[in-house]
Amino acid sequence: MELEVRHLRALCAIADTGSLHRAARQLGVAQPSLSTQLRRIEQELGGALFLRARTGCRPTPLGRLVLSRARPLVAEMRSLVAEARQAAAGGPRLRVGSTASRALAGWLRRLRAGGQEPTLHMNVSANTLLRMVADGQLDVAFVHEVEGSPLRIPGELRIRVLLEREPQFVSLPADHPATAKQEVDLYDLADDRWMIDPTVDGEWDAVRRMFRTAGVDPDVLHGDYHTAAALVATGEVVTVCQPTSLPRPDMAVRRLRGDPLGVRLLLAARTETDLDGVYPALEEAYWEAARQAPAYSSALPGSPPPLRDQTPMSQPSLRHTATTAGRT
Repeated sequence: MELEVRHLRALCAIADTGSLHRAARQLGVAQPSLSTQLRRIEQELGGALFLRARTGCRPTPLGRLVLSRARPLVAEMRSLVAEARQAAAGGPRLRVGSTASRALAGWLRRLRAGGQEPTLHMNVSANTLLRMVADGQLDVAFVHEVEGSPLRIPGELRIRVLLEREPQFVSLPADHPATAKQEVDLYDLADDRWMIDPTVDGEWDAVRRMFRTAGVDPDVLHGDYHTAAALVATGEVVTVCQPTSLPRPDMAVRRLRGDPLGVRLLLAARTETDLDGVYPALEEAYWEAARQAPAYSSALPGSPPPLRDQTPMSQPSLRHTATTAGRT
């Protein structure tokens, strides 16, 4: 048996997901087929590459050695395929990845006005988008890092911080009694049913910490934020939302008193040049969206903050085609 790129891709998927079942789903194959393939690879290489346990699969020392060589090869092959497809389509396009944000429309508009032709890949998982940038499947990714749940940022990526801490707001029915206040206390919402999307990296853990700290224990439903918005409008739930969210006749947006929940907004790319080419447009688009949001703009200073120190970070210190997008 000779190892091929597809075998290396399978090993990377197992390591990234920590599970044969999840890796098989990611690769679009049956789990028994992937298990058989892994045994043949291990026989070819002469040793076990993963330790199997009830909690999942962990690379052995031999597995870590193989993965250290396999990842660059897989990433290079993905880049080769992407560049070939771009050339066949008539030229390079800027491949943008993002979690949900109202700044996206303005960002893409500005990029096009500057002569770039962006494509967009949405995903609720910031970690997935960062891995796609590292693997050469995306050029840049705009993501949020939930406070208290650090992202797994590949060491080869360059990072620029758009906002160190963006407070998260709450959306609630327009006729909710709490809308009489400009800032809502969590106690005002303790008897409401909340909807949270647990597929957003770090989101559910952060919301649970917020509830525990406030001493409240509301009923919680799990679902995507598009469904949550529809249920908020009919008075069924309240939900976390980004501060740039716009109110509607049937939905209000309010700041949470004390800003108990926050995220850090990051732009990731493989090179500083890639960051320099898209960051100014993103910054302008974000503050444009912020000024348009009544609940957020009232809390902003008279002018957008000055540019932060743009020194790249390889290890962020914060401790604190398209798939379904996250909350907006």
